[in-house]
Amino acid sequence: MAFLIILAAAGVGAYYWKAGSSQEEIEFRLAQVTRGRIIQVVTATGQLNPVVNIQVGSQISGIIKNLYADYNSVVTQGQLIAEIDPATYEANVKQNEGQLANAKAALELAEFEAKRAEELFKNSLISQSDYDRAIVSLHQAQAAVKIQEANLERSKVDLARCKIYAPTNGIVIARNVDVGQTVAASFSAPTLFQIANDLTRMQINANVSEADIGLVEVGQTVYFTVDAYPDRVFKGKVIQVRNSPITVQNVVTYDTVIEVDNSELKLKPGMTANLSIVVAERQNVLKIPASALRFRPPESDNMQARFLRAMTNQTTLPAGTTNLPSSQKRQQENQNLADSGIQGQPVTGQGDRMRQGRNPMRPQGQNFRASQNRGSDELFEFLPIKPSKPVRTIYTISGASSTTVKTKTDKLKPVQVRLGISDGSEFEVIDGLNENDFVVIGMVTQNSQGTSGPQRQSNPFVPGRRF
Repeated sequence: MAFLIILAAAGVGAYYWKAGSSQEEIEFRLAQVTRGRIIQVVTATGQLNPVVNIQVGSQISGIIKNLYADYNSVVTQGQLIAEIDPATYEANVKQNEGQLANAKAALELAEFEAKRAEELFKNSLISQSDYDRAIVSLHQAQAAVKIQEANLERSKVDLARCKIYAPTNGIVIARNVDVGQTVAASFSAPTLFQIANDLTRMQINANVSEADIGLVEVGQTVYFTVDAYPDRVFKGKVIQVRNSPITVQNVVTYDTVIEVDNSELKLKPGMTANLSIVVAERQNVLKIPASALRFRPPESDNMQARFLRAMTNQTTLPAGTTNLPSSQKRQQENQNLADSGIQGQPVTGQGDRMRQGRNPMRPQGQNFRASQNRGSDELFEFLPIKPSKPVRTIYTISGASSTTVKTKTDKLKPVQVRLGISDGSEFEVIDGLNENDFVVIGMVTQNSQGTSGPQRQSNPFVPGRRF
């Protein structure tokens, strides 16, 4: 009986050993490491505006009598462009002139009475109070004359404001009134015209998100397109990055001013520009497609165990750290596993309540609250705020010479590379690969009709910053 049990166990073991050792060959898609140029850009949208845009208004109310400028009219500084009906203000001037004449007559009478009172007071014919009253009346008459002079000046100024003059040289880009329309200047001056000083020089006010504003600097080159000319790319330059934040629905952006040459007068105020701000550029560098960073080998138990065992055997503590506490040892081993890109089981110890299959560097639920009672050094181990590392794990196949290779998964070789800038579709490789190497970017699988197709990756996002 014991012999039969041993024989059955040996048969089962041989079966699973054979099943584990025999792997089906899979066709992998490869990409070659090449050299070339990579341009990293920050994208944004903005609106074209004149550098100097003056709104011409009116300080007085009235009916528009005449208009001497229209849309696209070229005006010069001091040119008459509109006139408000002056009848009311001319009447005010005449009224104030009459009141001023009356005040001057009252002043003349007060002067005679003051002079007469002074002579009578010297001869002791009137009292001191009568004399003082005559002097005060003289001073009041003098003040009344000044008040009426000021009223007359104000009415003349209002009359002069009935004529609207261009404050600068430029072109009229907006006219907001018509002849016969009544304008009311109450709490704010109504806008009659908008005059652009010089349309050959324009600027774009772009809203750059807070995630990208740290890359934008004054002097960077900007390329942009507008819907009016979809086949043409225009060029500009960053001249100012304003520190005032703009918050719309909890989205924080910063106004970035871009100078544009519009000598051809093709760009018009108000156009929407789709911008690409060049923040970095590299020439003749190694580059790989972004799909190489998204690729992960098939989730095979044998393969994961092999990679985990290989990385665990390579996990060694630095010299002089053999007597570290167990928590720091586990931190070192978990860090090595996380850097290797292997999604295996984290090394845990007694008292560590980490959920299976979760990232050991990010706390989950009660685990993080429990770790708050630990020391500050151990608490940092579980904090989700970690600086991003430019080191990524990709996979290569030794001896590959074409863009498709059919082989077993155990032929895949994980390689750690240090990355530089990216244009969204390709990444710069600083270290870890050589030119003409082949990296794995996907797999070709058989569908139900027997035709092959690329494997759908579970992670649709490109690692790193979005540009």
